[in-house]
Amino acid sequence: MTSDDPAAPGAALTCTGLTYAFGGTRAVDGLDLTVREGEVFGLLGPNGAGKTTAIRCVTTLLPVPAGAVRVFGYDAARERMEVRRTIGYVPQRLSADSGLTGRENVVLFARVFDVPRRERAGRVAHALAAVGLTEAADRLAGTYSGGMVRRLELAQALVSEPRLLILDEPTIGLDPIARTGVWEHIDSVRAATGMTVLLTTHYMDEADQYCDRVGLMHHGRVRALGTPAELRRGLAERLGTDTVPTLEDVFRDVAGSGLDDRTGGDFRDVRSTRRTARRVG
Repeated sequence: MTSDDPAAPGAALTCTGLTYAFGGTRAVDGLDLTVREGEVFGLLGPNGAGKTTAIRCVTTLLPVPAGAVRVFGYDAARERMEVRRTIGYVPQRLSADSGLTGRENVVLFARVFDVPRRERAGRVAHALAAVGLTEAADRLAGTYSGGMVRRLELAQALVSEPRLLILDEPTIGLDPIARTGVWEHIDSVRAATGMTVLLTTHYMDEADQYCDRVGLMHHGRVRALGTPAELRRGLAERLGTDTVPTLEDVFRDVAGSGLDDRTGGDFRDVRSTRRTARRVG
């Protein structure tokens, strides 16, 4: 048995034959994927590749109509509450309430994720400290910068002490300094807890620097899988060049133009991404 076997011990997440269709269009088409416990795994691909749909199945926001999804052994179709108790989720669209303070936002998530009442205050304070927001905790979130809002959302996801943190475009629209700051806080929490991270990003430099492994997804399936270095070397060998390609080169090789004409969903994704970027920027 290999570490990529869906039944292998030490797997935080396994998807086996996961399929999800919108009408006659398969957004996820027989997805097989294993994320190892403790790693940072990047799920990459162009708009319309099926990444966000797959993540919504993993987080139980969408049903699992075909195939299987297991999170630390729990079945996402039949043990949804058990799955939810193991994960933290930062969606692509902003989820912080600008009319609440930073602390109130995190308290709200502590209640949603059923953190025991006697533990809430301590957990909230710890989550805010982990992302460097202790001093700003009692300010309205509407006064926060884009980077601070993203860190607040990270605190919201961390308050339940998840074993698997799922980040959908966690640094979209942020300037390089704010992006680095978000990743420093993620790395700090990982070092302290051993938490597994699954993320999507369109920043190839980010994936190259922070991900232990990446899966390049296109037309609903993973088309290339490995460490960033392995994928870059593999493309160089296939092209017969001594110049090592970038991860962006690998992305382009797998996805082609990155344009998917199967459905108008791509254009909705683009509009959503632009709205999010304007809001956090």
